[in-house]
Amino acid sequence: MPDNKKTNITEASSNFENLEKMSVEELIKGINQEDAKVHLAVKQTLPQIQKLVEQIVVRMKEGGRVFYLGAGTSGRLGVLDASELPPTFGVSADMVIGLIAGGDIALRKAVEAAEDDPNKAWQELQKYDVGTKDTVIGIAASGTTPYVIGGLKHARKNGLLTGCITCNPNSKIAQACEIPIEAIVGPEFVTGSTRLKSGTAQKMILNMITTTIMIKLGRVKGNKMVNMQLTNNKLVDRGTRMIMEEIGISYEAANALLLEHGSVKKAVDYYINQ
Repeated sequence: MPDNKKTNITEASSNFENLEKMSVEELIKGINQEDAKVHLAVKQTLPQIQKLVEQIVVRMKEGGRVFYLGAGTSGRLGVLDASELPPTFGVSADMVIGLIAGGDIALRKAVEAAEDDPNKAWQELQKYDVGTKDTVIGIAASGTTPYVIGGLKHARKNGLLTGCITCNPNSKIAQACEIPIEAIVGPEFVTGSTRLKSGTAQKMILNMITTTIMIKLGRVKGNKMVNMQLTNNKLVDRGTRMIMEEIGISYEAANALLLEHGSVKKAVDYYINQ
């Protein structure tokens, strides 16, 4: 029998017993105590994250895209990360695409057995006419999800760059891809509930990957989101103040310039080059 303590850490028993007998204070302190381990685990993966991001940037500069594959919490995190990039960085929605086993309905409700088909993800990827400039990143805390593993194997076989984010060492998903990222956060506070530490680690890594990519693709200037979409009054105000700071004009003039050109970058470029 396999040693589950080594090979299936995400399913290992919690370090805490009798949770139902704990006070609210004890529960939240325990969760916080476990959460403190997450950033240390993610830190250990930085070399692999760097390796993956550097290869993605080269491909995306040539028109490549990134596809996330996941099921359950992992799939939702991938879709979330992808969906936040257009408003944050002003890029098209097809630069980073999140696919979740069971389709969009699985974002809100569990879809029975959706993750068990090893061929489904590749079928879905083919609808996007994927090629060798594209990257597929599988996300699976356990590292055993057939939907994700199958998609990675097919993608790798067809010459796409492949990576994964998992929280178990030496997993099937790591073997299926070129650049595995293994954030070993340890047993969950509630045994097997990978929406906790594992999910937090995955979100942190996704943040690193796409934020770094967007910066290297020129979607940030200084430390500012100069290409953000102006989807509400708060963001219009933020953009206006960015322009004021950058070129030294009044709030009213900056606001008019922003609304005319639609983004901080376009407004500043117009002002400087007029």
